[in-house]
Amino acid sequence: MPIESVFSQLEALLPSVQKPVQYVGGELNSVARDWDDAEVRWALMYPDAYEVGAPNQGVQILYEVLNEREGVLAERTYAVGSDLERLMREHGVPQFTVDAHRPVGAFDMLGISFASEMGYTNMLTALDLAGIPLNSAERTDDHPVVLAGGHSAFNPEPVADFLDAVVLGDGEEITLAVTEVVREWKRDGRPGGRDGLLLRLAEGGGVYVPRFYDVTYHPDGRIDAYTPNRQGVPWTVQKHTVMDLDKWPYPKNPIVPLAESVHERYSVEIFRGCTRGCRFCQAGMITRPVRERSKETITEMVDQGVRSSGFEEVGLLSLSSADHTEIGDIAKGLADRYEGTNTGLSLPSTRVDAFNIDLANELTRNGRRSGLTFAPEGGSERMRRVINKMVTEQDLIRTVTAAYAAGWRQVKLYFMCGLPTESDEDVLAIADLAKEVIRTGREVSGRSDIRCTVSIGGFVPKPQTPFQWAGQTPYELVDARLHKLKAELRSDRRYGKAIGLRYHEGQPSIIEGLLSRGDRRVGRVIEEVWRAGGRFDGWSEHFSYERWAEGAAKALADEPVDMDWFTVRERGEDEVLPWDHLDAGLDRGWLWQDWQDALHGEESVEVDDCRWNPCYDCGVCPTMGTEIQIGPSAPGRSLPLTVV
Repeated sequence: MPIESVFSQLEALLPSVQKPVQYVGGELNSVARDWDDAEVRWALMYPDAYEVGAPNQGVQILYEVLNEREGVLAERTYAVGSDLERLMREHGVPQFTVDAHRPVGAFDMLGISFASEMGYTNMLTALDLAGIPLNSAERTDDHPVVLAGGHSAFNPEPVADFLDAVVLGDGEEITLAVTEVVREWKRDGRPGGRDGLLLRLAEGGGVYVPRFYDVTYHPDGRIDAYTPNRQGVPWTVQKHTVMDLDKWPYPKNPIVPLAESVHERYSVEIFRGCTRGCRFCQAGMITRPVRERSKETITEMVDQGVRSSGFEEVGLLSLSSADHTEIGDIAKGLADRYEGTNTGLSLPSTRVDAFNIDLANELTRNGRRSGLTFAPEGGSERMRRVINKMVTEQDLIRTVTAAYAAGWRQVKLYFMCGLPTESDEDVLAIADLAKEVIRTGREVSGRSDIRCTVSIGGFVPKPQTPFQWAGQTPYELVDARLHKLKAELRSDRRYGKAIGLRYHEGQPSIIEGLLSRGDRRVGRVIEEVWRAGGRFDGWSEHFSYERWAEGAAKALADEPVDMDWFTVRERGEDEVLPWDHLDAGLDRGWLWQDWQDALHGEESVEVDDCRWNPCYDCGVCPTMGTEIQIGPSAPGRSLPLTVV
């Protein structure tokens, strides 16, 4: 039976809201398939505004992969603005997809991709508008299965009560596997109802179903254990890793947003994973090992994507794109191919020690020579040793000198504040570094219009990293250090006006820390904040620290824990962490030793990149049955595993 579009109801509301174009759908390369022809129907959600979510690479890939499968339908939904939310509640309009404006509550699956924990309250809004009970235990066979993925899914415990299922790691293969389980369950007559389906998903070991695990606590608030409460459910759930990315050349036909979005480009992921070993970087740890796409596949993807979308910028994406073993050939080949056209190439922020002028010139051959972005992360060399970002001041100065001498006028440097063992002097060293960048730039270029922008984010300890045990720096201390840095930069008349400073206050980082390393008790905080009006917490204009502090105090009043317990408290080696039953492949002992190795300041132990050095035995490859794949265009694409 067809599910009717709600657009006729929605259309009357759009003149009264901001940016109504984000809700109308019909974008180039979007898909609206016949409802009755599909056996399994997915609503895919990025829990943020359309302008942020529409370009999201993960959702676009799954959207295309699912819609290519026979008998499967996938549509997209995003967080609606508070103005439209109010009108939808007044007029009884449910959460809808933008493709065919079908009610989200009518789908079999609601897949939510969490790139950041700050979208949790937006998820609750979408569930409520869709008529889906917030608590998974209250849902019936008539409600979609709510399944989460993305980087934040590596600790889904703060939202465990709201989720039916969770997948870890790469989504392409597991999403199709889940689809086939749902299809088979429906064909079999839905045996066991909702619980029967969830049990089928959990028994294979590839899907985490929170309700099938009981949590017990010690009197002091620490976790005692996670215990499966159903027979056949595994004690640990492993992440999924897609090997041979050349077999998954998605997105082939990227959706072109109707409204202005955060990324106006066609993005190609040139490799997945990173083994640089930065101790703060969750993305690098959970996506191991490195798997490169071949230059031939990258070239074909760019050709197809540009032709089907009309985008005039191509982003060559990864966690450290200049590390691709064939990046020089890739950049030159694409620059040659699009020379004389309006198509330009871009790389995300580049490691200082991976940058070279020849590569930069190729990337800008057909486009505007804008600023360059580098991420030293730590202001002092001591701090960079602590975080294993082995870039010296000489490396940075040498790199920016080459850039300024080659004609660039603007450099952006990204740092973090609040890192473990950090002192005021480490943060003030950022000012010394920025001044030296300007001084050197003026000297080598002979110009006075040299600019440097310093951008600083607050450090948040993340699960599945060596810093997962670290105590978070109190926001008052982070703010005090940032204000000292600002004063130091402004006090120098020679360089102050040439250095721009952008930074985030410490309070949002504390809330992100609460949501990153919280356990199931934090779910009560999230719901309390949502009911008090919390929406779009990743946006500074909507974020309220007071609302979160009050929500935490109220929700945790009867518990032996509070917000500081989850954030600024350092964890012990033997403490059970909320994500210990979720396996990213990283050996817990290796992570602990790397945390200890970080604490020696200038004597902190360096961990090299295992792409070019012997294996450091982090555990991923043997545990996951994977291997590093580099140089895919040449014979012998896998690296041998040699343990130090």
